[in-house]
Amino acid sequence: MAFKFVTFLALVAVARAGVISSPALSYAAAPSYAYAAAPALSYAAPVAKTVSYAAPAQYAYAAPVAKTIVAAPALTKTVVADEYDPNPQYSFSYGISDKLTGDQKEQHETRNGDVVEGSYSLVEADGTRRIVDYTADPIHGFNAVVTIAEFGNNSTSILTTIW
Repeated sequence: MAFKFVTFLALVAVARAGVISSPALSYAAAPSYAYAAAPALSYAAPVAKTVSYAAPAQYAYAAPVAKTIVAAPALTKTVVADEYDPNPQYSFSYGISDKLTGDQKEQHETRNGDVVEGSYSLVEADGTRRIVDYTADPIHGFNAVVTIAEFGNNSTSILTTIW
């Protein structure tokens, strides 16, 4: 790109120096037009005004009042720990039986100290009933037994038991 630019500038310089002759054809000069000169305008200098200012009034300032900073009294916060129950106990259960949608499920759970026992059951989409019995304690951890049973019969025949 720089080469093209330098070549163009060299061509312009040669043409302006007259090394390249003018073409054989010549053109007439454009007609010249004469215009009347614009009328001269004159302006008067602005009038000088004398402005005087009075010195500003002197103000007296009083020395700042020394203030003593007193530290705020130390606040003490007493934290009362929630009461700790060394042997927590609870028991809950619920059940749902919706005839319109066919939704049937139930759950119950009991806790005595660190041992939790419970079970829940629900009807699967294929019509079987899933029953989960579970226990949890600090020694054995969480254990669940899942049983799949036929739904709708009064007698439940166990199809599969998963440990």
